[in-house]
Amino acid sequence: MTEQQSGIEVLLVEDDPGDVLMTREAFDEHKVANRLWVVSDGVSAMEFLRKEGEHADAPTPDLVLLDLNLPRMDGREVLAAVKSDEVLRHIPVVVLTTSEAEEDVLRSYSLHANAYVTKPVDFDRFIQVVRQIDDFFVTVVRLPRR
Repeated sequence: MTEQQSGIEVLLVEDDPGDVLMTREAFDEHKVANRLWVVSDGVSAMEFLRKEGEHADAPTPDLVLLDLNLPRMDGREVLAAVKSDEVLRHIPVVVLTTSEAEEDVLRSYSLHANAYVTKPVDFDRFIQVVRQIDDFFVTVVRLPRR
């Protein structure tokens, strides 16, 4: 069994408690060994990724699920900061957002997002989408070793 199949570290950057709960449920129901870490704004995301302050002992995530509309520092700014940071840029970032705006899609990819997924409003479909993202990055994609 490879390291990835034994579970990966996933950082969810999401300020909506309902979406956090649905994402946790998707991970829990899927019975995967992945560990889900959650921060609720862009500043906390960067502190987590850079292991600063209260996140000094945080693991380096193998995957980031990033909402665009965040307090303190929005997802676009987080994405730009991650992909311009030599230490962090290798971490795949999946934009997971309610925005269907073409400008958000284009901007996210121009900032080097690895994927752009629009959050379904329907609970069951949301869970299915999160599971598909999880499956793809655990069983299909080869991630860099930690």
